[in-house]
Amino acid sequence: MEYRIEHDSMGEMKVPADRLWAAQTQRSCENFRIGVGIETMPAEIIHAFGILKKAAAIANHQLRPEKMTAEKCDAIKAACDEVTDGTLLGHFPLVVWQTGSGTQSNMNTNEVIANRGNQLLGKTLLHPNDDVNMSQSSNDTYPTAIHIAAVLGLEDKLLPAVELLIATLRRLEEENEGIVKSGRTHLQDATPITFSQEISGWRSSLEKDVELIRLAVRPLCELALGGTAVGTGLNAPAGFAETVAAEVATLTGKPFVTAQNKFHALTSKDEMVFAHGAVKALACDMMKIANDVRWLASGPRDGLGEIFIPENEPGSSIMPGKVNPTQCEAVTMVAAQVMGNDVTVGVAASQGNFELNVFMPVCAYNFLQSVRLLAEAIVSFNNNCAVGIKANREKMHHNLHNSLMLVTALNPYIGYENAAKTAKKAYKDNISLKEACVELGFLTAERFDEVFHPEEMV
Repeated sequence: MEYRIEHDSMGEMKVPADRLWAAQTQRSCENFRIGVGIETMPAEIIHAFGILKKAAAIANHQLRPEKMTAEKCDAIKAACDEVTDGTLLGHFPLVVWQTGSGTQSNMNTNEVIANRGNQLLGKTLLHPNDDVNMSQSSNDTYPTAIHIAAVLGLEDKLLPAVELLIATLRRLEEENEGIVKSGRTHLQDATPITFSQEISGWRSSLEKDVELIRLAVRPLCELALGGTAVGTGLNAPAGFAETVAAEVATLTGKPFVTAQNKFHALTSKDEMVFAHGAVKALACDMMKIANDVRWLASGPRDGLGEIFIPENEPGSSIMPGKVNPTQCEAVTMVAAQVMGNDVTVGVAASQGNFELNVFMPVCAYNFLQSVRLLAEAIVSFNNNCAVGIKANREKMHHNLHNSLMLVTALNPYIGYENAAKTAKKAYKDNISLKEACVELGFLTAERFDEVFHPEEMV
């Protein structure tokens, strides 16, 4: 491998000749050999850095044109576009497990943009610290990148995935209107419910989750950029915070604004905790829905067997013909991961000591993993399972009319205690509710038929 010599304030470093990073990035590569190649800084954070560095260059050109000339600004903007479109992703090697402020990833971004900008210019004009990092600090850029990445992930990836599944469930509701089945509580038989009502519970849960996530997005639209090192805005020109936030809003199409209190913005991650809580709520509901689906599809002969789901792949290497609810299993594993991530996000957020939180990379890593995994799992579940759900009408009808809890319909006519005796006798003697009720002398066969209509109990 060929190398070139780069330098920073600590001296010279050998850097791979074909890489755009420089000395500070190289030092981080060598000092933090933890999860190399696996747990690298999320691509969403790199994308967000490209946006904020472009916005900062534009703002600096407006406010400090003598320092951020048009030539410098144009070169930075061009390089930033390559960062945001993923072209330069291979030049961001740093792992999550680095300094807790994300300083090295900020400098990685500065070095890549400066070197790429200089390549485009055909001369050395841009300096990573003086130009690309102008009016900024790692302490305000990294929390800004987190918020940008979080908003984009939630609004552009997770919410569309949930809306896709909601639309599928709404269609299933309409298609299964009027099909009456046994309800279940405590995993025990309960009074009847229509299949469309059951599906509506799933749909409404997801709609509530969407509402909660949208509420959580609003606080994330406040940006720390402009607070620089400790929140005072040292070395940033007047109006920089407002101008750069407006530019980020323009570049993303999202309503980003500058945070009113930069001291809070640098040290607190409460917005991340709140938003991830909404994401966790979605994960909990997806766990419930996926479990319901696989319970209802269990069998095919010895389980509930009330619905059919798509058969996507063989389920066993030894049992021929076995097919498993694999999409449900994937969703529930992702849900478990999200719930675990929520603990990490909360612990990370609690480490805002004095003027800076120093658990930001792990907070970002877990938050964005939750958003990414959940979005992709929901789309997969929708496309490979939910869209193909079909009611097993015969099994639903059999289970409904075999349920002892239909005895609840007799309460107004024979009373709770007599109804309980009827159900227990039917279960003990393995006979129908009608037979038990008549044998106990509570109703005649004719009167039983008059008052007992399971389909009307919904």
